[in-house]
Amino acid sequence: MLCALLYSLIYIIQNYFYVVDFLIAAAILGIVIFLYFSGRIDRFHWVLFWLGCALGLTWELGCNINMLVSEYYPVARFITPPPYHFMLAVIAHSIWDGGLFLIGALLVRKVCSPPWFERFRMRELLVLLIWGQAQALVVELASAFSSAWEWIPYWWNPLLFIFNDHYITALPQLIWLAAMLAFYPLAIVIKRKID
Repeated sequence: MLCALLYSLIYIIQNYFYVVDFLIAAAILGIVIFLYFSGRIDRFHWVLFWLGCALGLTWELGCNINMLVSEYYPVARFITPPPYHFMLAVIAHSIWDGGLFLIGALLVRKVCSPPWFERFRMRELLVLLIWGQAQALVVELASAFSSAWEWIPYWWNPLLFIFNDHYITALPQLIWLAAMLAFYPLAIVIKRKID
């Protein structure tokens, strides 16, 4: 029974990746709205979600526009093009990013002692950095597994390894490294303004 369920899940992810991708983005947005308006997350975490969406929008929009218009050096390519307009993919992935940043902030609460995001603490930053790197790798592996997109290796985007005959490169890891390094101090500033 478990094997049949696992096989079905793999089949759905491989054959309906973009549908699942979009549905998860919609679910993330719905869950965060529900959590906020039901009082299960506070205003600080609500703002962190939207900060994460805004940060994600910077690279989601930039990379997708580059993929559409760059004739010589696209940063990535769709192996299987999404079945909807690229802006819908940008919005969906920005919501994903907001959710991933929010999970990182909640992990800080689980792993680190309070008070959280009050001042710079190396342990909080390390939790965010480890989470950022781990989830970025999982997202790229899921994309390669489903033949959705892949980043293209260049001297400035070195190949890390090949998975399912698709490239896994350093650029997504570097993007999330920079993103967490920007997110953490902004979260501290936001916490001070909200409190």
